[in-house]
Amino acid sequence: MKIIVCIKQVPDTVEVKIDPKTGTLIRDGVPSIINYDDKTGIEAALQLKEQLGGTVTVVSMGPPQAEVALREALAMGCDDAYLVSAREFGGSDTYATSGILAGAVKTIGYDMIITGRQAIDGDTAQVGPQLAEKLSIPQVSYVEEVFEATEEYVVVKRQFESGYHKVKIQTPCLLTAIAELAEPRYMSVRGIVEAYEKEIKTIGFEDIKDGLELDMIGLKGSPTNVYQSFTKELKGAGTVLKDLSVEEAVAAIIQKMEDKFII
Repeated sequence: MKIIVCIKQVPDTVEVKIDPKTGTLIRDGVPSIINYDDKTGIEAALQLKEQLGGTVTVVSMGPPQAEVALREALAMGCDDAYLVSAREFGGSDTYATSGILAGAVKTIGYDMIITGRQAIDGDTAQVGPQLAEKLSIPQVSYVEEVFEATEEYVVVKRQFESGYHKVKIQTPCLLTAIAELAEPRYMSVRGIVEAYEKEIKTIGFEDIKDGLELDMIGLKGSPTNVYQSFTKELKGAGTVLKDLSVEEAVAAIIQKMEDKFII
């Protein structure tokens, strides 16, 4: 089975800065990591490879420094890696990103695609499902467990608000992974050495332009318009009530709620 895992390099800090003109993150000088849900997807793919055989290919769209994340994935056990990178792709929103990734994975070939549920620097949970739609393949989001896997189909547990769904899906397909799906393994010493001996292939604009919606890539081609961007502000400490009995505490809370017209 040929499995592709799409990963994203994200800032490893809450102290992020935002470009007020473009509404995009300023990544210069900020340490980065593999997005955690994506790393869970890597582990799930490696376990499927160990069970069924085949290969695991890791793909990341981003600037040249995303190569660090790809080498970490190789050190975990992935077989090969592709960096999807070009100036034309810069500033892409989720719709544009999914279109570019669709063009990339078509050139690579796949039996299954695994993505993380969402990235911690965006929290949209849109790229995975959009990618599946653009490839016209079935998808299951919020995958918590793989019950059964063959070359022809997989049976998975999908997390749901009031319980879970058990879904059988034919390959080729796309799954989005949540943190509960797998515990990512550590890089091995041998894996690290081999990772830096492997070539990271680059897929650029010229390689996939014939399969793209050229007016729907990059910042100018992204349909999402950022009205306003701002960093998260700390909330005040609020009102602290001390040394009250249970009855007094309940009465005080009710009074506060009445004062604010909540009740």
